[in-house]
Amino acid sequence: MSDTLDTTVRYTGKRTAVVTVVGDVDLHTGPVLRAEALTVVGHGAPHLVLDMAQVDFVDSTGLSTLIVLLHASQEAGGSLRIAGVPERLLRMVTMTGISELLPVHDTVADALAALDVAGGAEDGADDAVGGVGSSR
Repeated sequence: MSDTLDTTVRYTGKRTAVVTVVGDVDLHTGPVLRAEALTVVGHGAPHLVLDMAQVDFVDSTGLSTLIVLLHASQEAGGSLRIAGVPERLLRMVTMTGISELLPVHDTVADALAALDVAGGAEDGADDAVGGVGSSR
């Protein structure tokens, strides 16, 4: 486990953002992910896709963070989807029943396409990249 978590935010539309997560999501770094993602929601992008392809480990605090972000995005009129989920995390999400609440997609492109079909994304994506690097 690492005490470092890096996130990068890419806005793909007026109300949609992809948050790429690199590192472990655990007791030490879960609050960092929560703060970064809640900032994105607070800045008007309640539809979030978490790209988890570079996440090596998630503990119960990390799973709790996903639930908090799901509720926060829904309260803001949006949604949360996770993409690129490593096999170990996919098993945890499935075994705990979180996958029933939180859509899981193979790729970020699949998650964004599903969001378009669900009516969550809008035209006019600005592709602005706002890199946020956090270490703890």
